[in-house]
Amino acid sequence: MKIAELKTYVVGTPPPHHGGLNWVFLKITTNDGIAGFGEAYGVPFDANTVARMIEDMGERLVIGSDPFKIEKLWRILYGSGYGQHPDLTKMAVISAFEMACWDIIGKALNQPIHNLLGGRYHEKLRSYTYLYPAPEDSVQSITSSHCNPERAAMRAAEYVKQGFTAVKLDPILDLMSPFDPRELSLEALDNAEAVIRSVREAIGSKCDILIGTHGQMTTHSAIRLAKRLEKYDPLWFEEPVPPENVDEMARVARATSIPIATGERLSTVYEFAELLEKQAAVILQPALGRVGGILEAKTIAGMAEAHYAQIAPHLFCGPIEAAANIQIDTCSPNFLIQESIEMGGGFHAEILKEPIQWEAGYIIPLTKPGLGVELNEQIVAKHPYNAVKPGTWHWLTATDLSRK
Repeated sequence: MKIAELKTYVVGTPPPHHGGLNWVFLKITTNDGIAGFGEAYGVPFDANTVARMIEDMGERLVIGSDPFKIEKLWRILYGSGYGQHPDLTKMAVISAFEMACWDIIGKALNQPIHNLLGGRYHEKLRSYTYLYPAPEDSVQSITSSHCNPERAAMRAAEYVKQGFTAVKLDPILDLMSPFDPRELSLEALDNAEAVIRSVREAIGSKCDILIGTHGQMTTHSAIRLAKRLEKYDPLWFEEPVPPENVDEMARVARATSIPIATGERLSTVYEFAELLEKQAAVILQPALGRVGGILEAKTIAGMAEAHYAQIAPHLFCGPIEAAANIQIDTCSPNFLIQESIEMGGGFHAEILKEPIQWEAGYIIPLTKPGLGVELNEQIVAKHPYNAVKPGTWHWLTATDLSRK
């Protein structure tokens, strides 16, 4: 069996653009007609450029390869151009090829991927969602659902009614740009505490609160905020400082009782190994469309298990990465919780031939061969690329973009 063809898809998501403005998918097909799908996440270039990067690497290094030889192909791609370094752009491209190869392997063997990586460990998968504006609030920025105490509490309570046992929010989301760590004002600290207090009062002990910050703070500010929020017993404090300085994240971890979570902006076992060695985080959040793919994520999960750390894969893209996450979650004993975009409805479901299933806030593991999902290529064709305004953040809503 050899990889004979490849095709890329740049999909423009319809409003409200949950999961990003564009998704970049890959389809590779073998000489005996088995097709596998992959997804590249978060490459900081125009989506059409990303598709061309995938095509370039595929045409030069992947066509003609045996999809079963994943370790060998991964090393060839990782070392190409004398690179051999966790570069996020290259790793997203590699991740797309890697998960597409696993999709082919599963289909060739008529098994879901998790059965090839140890088998099903979890019968259902706990999931959480960010707080998104309600459909009737489409004129409202996502920021108010995170930074307004009353609205955050209202949205959290609504997700609890849907069955979620955890919700995530960033009470300093309005401080996202520019991307630099800063000292929070007393006013910002007061408001963040008010938001989390309001959410805790609204949901009681029925639901965990996940503090989903995005590296906006200096170390000192992160510690000050953590001290204020400890009394509300969050499940985690995510990316309190930027991921580039592991020593400073470890300093935050030592200063708070709230578990530190991070990983969406990291790739390969090498960067996650440093987190564990320096005790900077105990909840690891690899994005499978960036970290290096399925086998790399499984290796990270095993490495984390030896440190009594847990995995909670990141998701803010399309449903192919979501399916890859689910395969890893299902077979990993130290899986904690899976990020979801509400319950995977709307365009996330429409673009698949059969949608991923949720029950009361839990994902039902995928059982069909390979990734367990298939892109509906007719729907893909109806949603071409969305042009992105320069300087915009990749997951801003249409309303946010209009306010820039």
